[in-house]
Amino acid sequence: MQELNEKTKRAVVAAVQLPDISDVEFEASVSELCQLAKTLGFEVVGSFTQRRAKVDPVAYLGVGKRDEMRRFVRNQGDADQAADSAPEEDFDDVAGAPSDHDAAYPTREQRAALISAQREATAAKEAATAPADPLTRRADIVLVDHELSPSRARNLEKEIGCEVMDRTMVILEIFHRHARTRAARAQVEIVRLAYMAPRLREAAKLAGPQGRQRSGAGGRGAGESRGELDRRKIRDRIAELQKELESIDAERQTQRSRRQERDGLARVALVGYTNAGKSTLMRALTGSEVLIEDKLFATLDTTVRALHPDSVPRILVSDTVGFIKNLPHGLVASFKSTLEEALEAGLLLQVIDASDPGFERQLYVTEAVLDEIGARQVPRLLVFNKIDRVGEESEQAAKEAQLRVQYPGSLIVSARSAEGVACIREAIVGHFQRGVVDAELFLPWSKQQMRGEIFASCEVISERADEQGAYLRVRAEPGRVARLQDMLAATHSA
Repeated sequence: MQELNEKTKRAVVAAVQLPDISDVEFEASVSELCQLAKTLGFEVVGSFTQRRAKVDPVAYLGVGKRDEMRRFVRNQGDADQAADSAPEEDFDDVAGAPSDHDAAYPTREQRAALISAQREATAAKEAATAPADPLTRRADIVLVDHELSPSRARNLEKEIGCEVMDRTMVILEIFHRHARTRAARAQVEIVRLAYMAPRLREAAKLAGPQGRQRSGAGGRGAGESRGELDRRKIRDRIAELQKELESIDAERQTQRSRRQERDGLARVALVGYTNAGKSTLMRALTGSEVLIEDKLFATLDTTVRALHPDSVPRILVSDTVGFIKNLPHGLVASFKSTLEEALEAGLLLQVIDASDPGFERQLYVTEAVLDEIGARQVPRLLVFNKIDRVGEESEQAAKEAQLRVQYPGSLIVSARSAEGVACIREAIVGHFQRGVVDAELFLPWSKQQMRGEIFASCEVISERADEQGAYLRVRAEPGRVARLQDMLAATHSA
């Protein structure tokens, strides 16, 4: 049982609805945080929400809501709240002064009772700020749907009695667990370290002078605090990781350049909100065994596969990391190299979950991140996915009609439908075939080894032959045709 509890943490969600947030947007954000908790393997056992003009400057939620959450987490009933407040009224009489209705001092028995009450009240106060008992508490962690300052997080954690993670930390933890490649792990670690640095300063304040290290002859002198040592280690580690990323980026750029020079392939990138169905669509379009899970951020590393069956021109499809509301800015900057597949693509397939009532928010977030990484000018095709999850057939038809009017030219499909996938594939191939040209290539009999490359990169319309070689009528992109002509001319002259 203990092993099971270690694997499945119970979480409580806490959120404040500010005046500029609509009910629909607020509910979607809280639901999304619950999905993030599921991705981490947490079981959400409760939620506490509150409308406020602004978040509480001390501990995010108001005093009453914090007290309600504390009693829930500690598995305390309403009677405990009355018990907590009763001893405070008894403190005024503990000093031993005579009461208004009795001129004599309290008897020994009365003083003993007052002292006992004082001790009980002190013990109750200490218990209220002590960590909740892991064996009896209802929840192990509190997830907050905002980014918390270090002091607010510490105050809330101390008052509730269990660990507190804000939205940013939840996302960072998911990225940390799911990163697979060397580049992704380095990028996540940089952001995590930058996030933890101010938290170390807050911890150093609590440590006080005992955290000071001795220095100088005989150990005299102010020395360097443990917090300063930790922060210096963080700065050094971040600098080391950034150099590693620069090296990885240089290798990637070299590989891309060589690939483009060698293959000259067309590229399409799948972009969109996390869990919109990009990986499912990737598998359907390419026939590859990419990871598919009903979790947020199941894909963190870019996957590149060829469109299947092969087309002319040959097209590579890239599955990129998903976007999310309030994605930490550091993650956007750090994952810019991962998202460069979107920058180099000739077409972006912007995938949206049509079954999500707040799909407009997905559109806004995706477009904002794409603009931030400089992909505003790349051609886009909107793909509304998961239309089969909208409801009954009549509801699906109504939703599809609404989307066609609202977003003309978009595709409304299900990635699990063969017809929908075929429609998307036709649109992709059609986009890249707009600039193709017809040309004739002369292939000498002595250079027949190039036949495979021609057939792989071009659509061969017809072929005729004479004593010198074969004449191939092909259809392909102008750049590819020119490159093949130059290669054949060089081999013919040689």
